Amino acid sequence: MLRWRILVTVSLGALLGATLAAQETHAPARSIPAFDQLKSLAGEWNGKNNEGPVKAIYSVVSNGSAVMEHMAPGTSHEMITMYTLEGDRILVTHYCSAGNQPTMQTASSPAANGKYDFSFVRLSGAKTPDEPHMTGLSISMPDKQHLAETWTYDDHGKSLVHTISYTRVK
Repeated sequence: MLRWRILVTVSLGALLGATLAAQETHAPARSIPAFDQLKSLAGEWNGKNNEGPVKAIYSVVSNGSAVMEHMAPGTSHEMITMYTLEGDRILVTHYCSAGNQPTMQTASSPAANGKYDFSFVRLSGAKTPDEPHMTGLSISMPDKQHLAETWTYDDHGKSLVHTISYTRVK
């Protein structure tokens, strides 16, 4: 009976130690005021554009090192846009419903003034180099309840602009 108790105690101790080791904690991710302002978008947003209503959900993920925008969830136009820091710039990778992934970035050390302009850096996942893709993004946050995104899209040399105006739901 004593051996059984010792075996159970040792086993539970090993299990607890393994569980605590697996739950390793990390220091919060490095940030800048402009990126912190983008983190404040976390929540649900309802928007509209020239095609009709659009829903977006923003989440702060990966221990605060990324902001994920989930646009048009559950639709054929569903897309993910990831915002991260790279040095002193904010980087955006847009996982488009067209199947490609353009990456855009802000200028160096953007101000936390509610206005962010992202310019094209590279295109991944394209079937051809001239495949239509996003080439720019401008974000305007006039207050905590409103957001506007203006996406610039290159379609075989023709530039198209698409604006979405959002209001916070929660």
